[in-house]
Amino acid sequence: MSYKSVFRPGLLDGQAVIVTGGGSGIGRCTAHELVSLGASVALVGRKIDKLLAVQAEIAAVGGKASIHVCDIREEEQVQATVAAVLAAHGRIDGLVNNAGGQYPSPLEKISAKGWDAVVRNNLTGGFLMAREAYTQWMAQHGGAIVNIIADIWMGMPSMGHSGAARAGMLNFTETAALEWGPVRVNAVAPGWIASSGMDQYPPEMGPLIRGMGKMVPVQRMGTESEVSAAIVFLLSEAAAFVSGACLRVDGAAPNAKRVWPEVGTGGKTAAFNGFHLATTPRVLQDLA
Repeated sequence: MSYKSVFRPGLLDGQAVIVTGGGSGIGRCTAHELVSLGASVALVGRKIDKLLAVQAEIAAVGGKASIHVCDIREEEQVQATVAAVLAAHGRIDGLVNNAGGQYPSPLEKISAKGWDAVVRNNLTGGFLMAREAYTQWMAQHGGAIVNIIADIWMGMPSMGHSGAARAGMLNFTETAALEWGPVRVNAVAPGWIASSGMDQYPPEMGPLIRGMGKMVPVQRMGTESEVSAAIVFLLSEAAAFVSGACLRVDGAAPNAKRVWPEVGTGGKTAAFNGFHLATTPRVLQDLA
């Protein structure tokens, strides 16, 4: 079995792309699609066991992936990691700034340490990776950066630290697209995606997570493949005139209004899932 991408074979032949957070979830899926289209990938993450597992999966389908253990919050580690990617691949055509994380908490209970940890993970780390990819390669050779943010519109209750950081990442995207052109810098904002990350939240959030699909006008959650497809488009030549943009992949969930209680017509769109190794998160398995 191999990835079933909607894009033409060989689209990214000869290109090298960094994927942060490449050991699981959307990052893992994206790495597989990139490899299926001819790219070599540099998997960046904090946990070597996860990176090794994805590297083995990619090798099993004939793809090339290097692995780089890095805490993207640490400037010197990021600088060394980007240099190591260049040594391994000889070029950096794309960066998928996917790594991030957060934990649920009302604003008044977020400590300064907790706030700082989430902001460094979701904003500072992405900036450092983008800056180093730009200064070490793209400034002279061109390239494309895709920053993965989130559904931040109208706030992010219970995750205000993450919402603030990811809103900052969107503004950084817009600024970098201006300052760094012709390097293209865009963002993808996933909504509620059925990914392994859902299993990282505490059990008490299970009922809320399982009910999210009903709050989306298309009446379901998204798939990792649907986010990956948006990323690939923005990395591809088809998006050569797209920069400073944010592509929402959220089924129109932020468009739900209190003054219009109906969410869609009750019908459900067909999901696209091209990832041959995709699995249903444990928290959603009783809905499958």
